[in-house]
Amino acid sequence: MKIGLIGLPKSGKKTLFNLLTGSNVATARYDAGRAELHTGVARVPDPRVDRLSALFTPKKTTYASFEVVDLAGIAKGERAGLETKEFRNADALLHVVRAFTDEVSGPPDPKRDIVDLETELILADLDVVDRRLERLEASIKKQRKEAEVREQEILRRLKAALEAETPLRAVDLGPEDAKAVRGFNFLSEKPILHCLNLDEKAIADGPRVVEKYGLEAIAAQRRARVGWVSAVIETEVAQLAGEEQQAFLADLGLKEPAIHRVLSDCYALLGLISFFTVGDDEVRAWPIAAGTRALEAADTVHSDMARGFIRAEVNSYDDLVAAKGAFAELRSRGQLRLEGKEYVVQDGEICHFRFNVAK
Repeated sequence: MKIGLIGLPKSGKKTLFNLLTGSNVATARYDAGRAELHTGVARVPDPRVDRLSALFTPKKTTYASFEVVDLAGIAKGERAGLETKEFRNADALLHVVRAFTDEVSGPPDPKRDIVDLETELILADLDVVDRRLERLEASIKKQRKEAEVREQEILRRLKAALEAETPLRAVDLGPEDAKAVRGFNFLSEKPILHCLNLDEKAIADGPRVVEKYGLEAIAAQRRARVGWVSAVIETEVAQLAGEEQQAFLADLGLKEPAIHRVLSDCYALLGLISFFTVGDDEVRAWPIAAGTRALEAADTVHSDMARGFIRAEVNSYDDLVAAKGAFAELRSRGQLRLEGKEYVVQDGEICHFRFNVAK
């Protein structure tokens, strides 16, 4: 799964990209009409993985992760970079919003910047819809095909929404209609997290940013969230470890680095949950879409497990921790279940897949 990182220039997006992915790259605005993209992998912190790793002391511990694609800063009225295939293929968007005073840009206005960015997404989608409608009209005049007529009707509905400055994520398409236009990868249809990048002196305002900047309507939109971080502070936090880091966070009134919350919000925005596999060799969190069946979860681990699927041994994280990692204890308590291929895996469950692949 992939998050597209986007923002207006001077929003602190480059710093946040580096924090999310552990990278150290400089992202320049696109040059000669070409957008500069950077990609990285973000690891999702999970205290459950930490606890399981402490129980099983494996050779390897692997956290859930997702890909981050960083698009160079998009200035108002400049949409060339939005047409980049890698960016349009993102599953959700993380919008970095300046909430600090800049010497050039002046005082922050997050609401204005969010509206400006959403407008660019809407206009980019409107360009795509207009071009496709023009081709459909010509094709239907030559030979009327029901599939094209249906597509034309759906796109006309989307065009009306876009012209009313409504992002497509707010349009409630039925499953069949949504499937018919999925291939367009509309930007304003993607789930979005507006992440306000606060001044280091305003960190205490974090929990109240929605009210402070009048973002209630934006936060209430379908498939949209508002979060916050101080990239400057998080850069300092990342350079500390152990008790020193905890003391620094305590001085700020934080229980954990804010970047952890941003990562978790992105994970949820992608519609992902985690199941775990445990053992002496590895403790691992596997990201899957909410609603994934046991057969599909097995395939996530290895295709042979899905091909030769027999049953899934399933137990809850809480039960395993209470049993101190002893599966024999879980069996004696009746807390180790056998589930079939249609079972829907739940967040935090530990799964062991029984399978047999004939040679």
